[in-house]
Amino acid sequence: MVPAIYLIPQVQHRVAAALLVHGYSSTKERLSDSMGKALAMRGMASLSIDLPLHGMRDDALAAEARRNPLELVKHWRTALSEARDAVRWLLDDQRIAPEQVAAIGYSLGGYVALETAAREKRVSAVVLAGSGDLPDSPWIRMMRTMADPMAAVKSLKGRPLLMLHGRVDRTIIPAQAERLFAAANEPKKFIWYDSGHVLPAAAADAAAEWLRSLFPSRAT
Repeated sequence: MVPAIYLIPQVQHRVAAALLVHGYSSTKERLSDSMGKALAMRGMASLSIDLPLHGMRDDALAAEARRNPLELVKHWRTALSEARDAVRWLLDDQRIAPEQVAAIGYSLGGYVALETAAREKRVSAVVLAGSGDLPDSPWIRMMRTMADPMAAVKSLKGRPLLMLHGRVDRTIIPAQAERLFAAANEPKKFIWYDSGHVLPAAAADAAAEWLRSLFPSRAT
């Protein structure tokens, strides 16, 4: 079982929806309370999930697992599998417009959201907040065998991409975000904020407005 928060408008027509994937050391509640509520105010649904070792899944074994590289690889693969299942769960809900499902990821969650969109072609749009390419490292080739944001973003092939980033982000530095954005095909949009890794509340509203422009309401 994957703990989740599902926000969906009580309307008589199908609605757009987004999978929300939080960052490292965060929880489903943080993203649902910000991005999820911004989407809800505009008539869109959201499904926010706890990643492995996070939120309601952070138990006594989590600290040990984080120190074990083999365990981390296993949990990364689990996260990707669960995120894809979550998208399929949204697509199966008859209240959701199947051609209006997005993936939104913050920080580490951006890697998961982007890889999920690369594997699940029915994801119609992607939003990355405080995310980007992998950091420069002697181990980058090995890291790309498990997660390659550059390959994933190229595979979007015309599906819209929005990136939101802080100009003084020291966790995922601006160069990583710029590198990923440059590799993406159009249509794409980049919004900068005068912030660090924690983006201002306005970023959630900007993302929700952007999705609303892509996914017009089906209300008659």
